[in-house]
Amino acid sequence: MIKVSVMYPNEAGARFNHEYYANTHMPLVKSKMGDACLFYTVDKGLGGGAPGEPPAYIAMCHIFCESAESFAASFNPHAQAILADIPNYTDLQPVLQISEVVIGHPGT
Repeated sequence: MIKVSVMYPNEAGARFNHEYYANTHMPLVKSKMGDACLFYTVDKGLGGGAPGEPPAYIAMCHIFCESAESFAASFNPHAQAILADIPNYTDLQPVLQISEVVIGHPGT
């Protein structure tokens, strides 16, 4: 199993609409990817490692798929539509990472 993490750096003055991201954008991604997206999570940054420190990322999502190939096959045909929705919730440039899930929650 792989996890595609899309992370939005916490930059001063940046715009990020968490409600739109969680309730509109991510359901759009799931609908476009279909069953290849096994499930996804959405995170809202609260703080950094030290007390009072801001979070490194203002928001993240993690998309879980069986393989990098299944992710690419389901995401790439819809990439233009998905990426075109980004300005509706942020002016940040996301950072993307694909990881192998080595240990996961039971059932994943």
